[in-house]
Amino acid sequence: MGQGICEMLAFNGLDVYMVEQDEERLNQALGMIEQSLDKQMERWALTSAEKKLVMNRIHQVEQLSDLSECELVIETITEDVDRKLDIFKQLDDICAPDVILASNTSTLSLTELASVTAHPERVIGMHFVYPVSKTDLVEIVRGLKTSDETFNQTKHFVENTIHKNGVMVFESPGFVTTRLICLFINEAMHVLEEGVASVNDIDSAMRIGYSFQHGPFEMADRFGLDAVLAALERMFREYGELKYRPSFILKKMVRAGQLGAKSGAGFFNYDKDGVRV
Repeated sequence: MGQGICEMLAFNGLDVYMVEQDEERLNQALGMIEQSLDKQMERWALTSAEKKLVMNRIHQVEQLSDLSECELVIETITEDVDRKLDIFKQLDDICAPDVILASNTSTLSLTELASVTAHPERVIGMHFVYPVSKTDLVEIVRGLKTSDETFNQTKHFVENTIHKNGVMVFESPGFVTTRLICLFINEAMHVLEEGVASVNDIDSAMRIGYSFQHGPFEMADRFGLDAVLAALERMFREYGELKYRPSFILKKMVRAGQLGAKSGAGFFNYDKDGVRV
């Protein structure tokens, strides 16, 4: 998601400062962005000059302190609340008081993330939907103390700078998109477990019958089965309702390391570029 967001921002003419855990991951992330742009060139969707412009707008930095001059910071690390709290605490010290600190979290509390900062009113959620470049939606999530000014500035940025549709959401585990799509995926897995239909037939039924780009199983593969499991488990803990309890087949596949497109195998198989084979 972080790589997709960086690419999308740079494509929209913005200078982007990308931070990773270490230099190796940073180089790998930049390589994957370049690979994504190369694929677009192969489809004649991008010229070599446009690719060069996009790549020149992405700047690799190794420390959070290098973000001190940024006008907006978007955190996109894994759904680990302790790590996110640590990052927001550091960003609060590094960035000017009027800089918006956004998180791409899909299930965690923005109010909790804001609680470790001296300026909780500037913390907001910007939940991008995968794939970032093709999905014209951003959930703009208000925490308990998010100010109107922060929300309005974020909405203006989403709709006028990166040209996506911004939907206002009040803080709730899973928000709108994650909450509904994970239930859809989980129910498909229950249907599979009950022997009602096969993986291929369930996916075909939803693609053909309801015009989904991907069926629930391919969706899960592309999101990452571990990410789907983590989201369901968090919503199950937060809401306490059985409908969020993850399917056993989902747990079994994650334990086996079959995480979907990123691992090469999930409900379907994928090549090194994430193309279904």
